[in-house]
Amino acid sequence: MDWYRIKTAAVGLKRLATLPAADKQACIDAYKFFQRMQAGEQTETADETRAVAAYYKVLNNMLSVFDLEKLYIPPMLDETKGLYDNQILTERALVGDLVLKSPSTSHLLDMGCGRGRIAHHLATLTGGQVSGYNIDPDQIENAIAWAARCAMTDRLHFKVGNHHEPLAYPSETFDGCFSFQAVWPFFKKEELDAHAQEMYRVLKSGARYACSEYLLTPHFDWDNEEHVALHRLFLPTLAATQSMYPADVCAALERAGFMIRLSAPSRSEAWPLCEQKRDLILRGRRVVRGLEKIRIAPAWIEETLDLLQKGGQAWTDAERAKIADLNWRIIAEKP
Repeated sequence: MDWYRIKTAAVGLKRLATLPAADKQACIDAYKFFQRMQAGEQTETADETRAVAAYYKVLNNMLSVFDLEKLYIPPMLDETKGLYDNQILTERALVGDLVLKSPSTSHLLDMGCGRGRIAHHLATLTGGQVSGYNIDPDQIENAIAWAARCAMTDRLHFKVGNHHEPLAYPSETFDGCFSFQAVWPFFKKEELDAHAQEMYRVLKSGARYACSEYLLTPHFDWDNEEHVALHRLFLPTLAATQSMYPADVCAALERAGFMIRLSAPSRSEAWPLCEQKRDLILRGRRVVRGLEKIRIAPAWIEETLDLLQKGGQAWTDAERAKIADLNWRIIAEKP
């Protein structure tokens, strides 16, 4: 695994160095777009979706260098372990939340699957199949290649897809669905119902949705200037466009027909792991500065890492204040 991570980081660096200028500029423009959103600019969902895709096309390579290939920070369930091992523990816990009747014959849906590494782990745990979709074609290409490398193309199925469009699967296909910081940060409140209805449609009767998602806590106050200032800093770093309260998401799921089995804060805080990655990025910035001097690394990488680090610190402050949660848990069941 250590060799795999080294190779993944090297590939990420290579891809960053060879990205077309248009992709790099689109990433920078997307971040500025997110900042304008937080400053109050009114934006359209289609433009937000394009910005997310442009941002993730670069971000997925950048974060893979820092051992964040799965693109989510889990709760620290074991203080003796690092980020990857705590991701594994979080994913195992989520499988338990799905309460699968027949794991080995199950078919799960990974909403916002990224590079397919979580889907691979859950397919390995259950012995069943996992399908996933993601807005970024590059990540889907990577996921398909990974499934082939693992000789699991018969059990792992990936396609390009968009939360804001009808899910491209027949009704009552899945024995469960799940998401990790990949669904609710991309919806306006008035858009929640349509996606909840699609989730309900593609699940079989008795199936569950379980998540570990970024949501505001009930303690977040939009009239509190300190809360809003932190939110303005950290939300673009999460590559998110919106912030929902758990009550809003649960209400949409209930209107779609789900029964809410659980809505609760994360099992543990994520900020200690965020601080670990913040420190790793700080060390990485020193290396990047050296590479910039000899003109191997372009200046925009250092600038982007600076934004990530500042936003990451704002996130740590927000979670420690308990006004936001990276891993809020919701379990919803289709009767």
